[in-house]
Amino acid sequence: MSRIGNKHIIVPQGVNVSFNDGVITVTGPKGTLSQTIDKVILPKIEANVITFVKHNNEQETDAKQGLYRALVANMIKGVSEGFEKSLVINGVGYKAQVSGRKLQLGLGYSHPIEVEIPADLNVVCPSVTEIKVSGIDKQRVGQFASNIRDFRPVEPYHAYGVRYSDEVVVRKVGKAAGKGKK
Repeated sequence: MSRIGNKHIIVPQGVNVSFNDGVITVTGPKGTLSQTIDKVILPKIEANVITFVKHNNEQETDAKQGLYRALVANMIKGVSEGFEKSLVINGVGYKAQVSGRKLQLGLGYSHPIEVEIPADLNVVCPSVTEIKVSGIDKQRVGQFASNIRDFRPVEPYHAYGVRYSDEVVVRKVGKAAGKGKK
């Protein structure tokens, strides 16, 4: 039994949800998102409440019920409020800046890194050591932020690199030089 899938979703004011031909579409003040729904799951839209009904009691169907409920809940939150991920850059000479639709990163390599910003995302650099990625699709925001982080993940000795603003870096102690030698 899917605990998440059995919860209903309350649709906020200003958000419109429709289901046609296996595709659920959510429209709100920030934009429109669509998601294909498997035929073993049927979303019921009544007034401002959405529930997900499954056609059988198989374990795979339970998982799909919870999956689609979570995806649609994220779509509703995205078109009404949006999502944002913040990244922090730490390191000598490490910096970031946005120019046009490109994010330019200087992360200690011999060359600067240029990343094309997708059309559905907004990227802002409040300072040279901060990056804010925002958009209506939670998966796209998270994936783009993860791609940026992957260019220079945080190393545990000096904490240099790119990390999420809420990420905790477990620091390691370096070698104790000359200790124990006689």
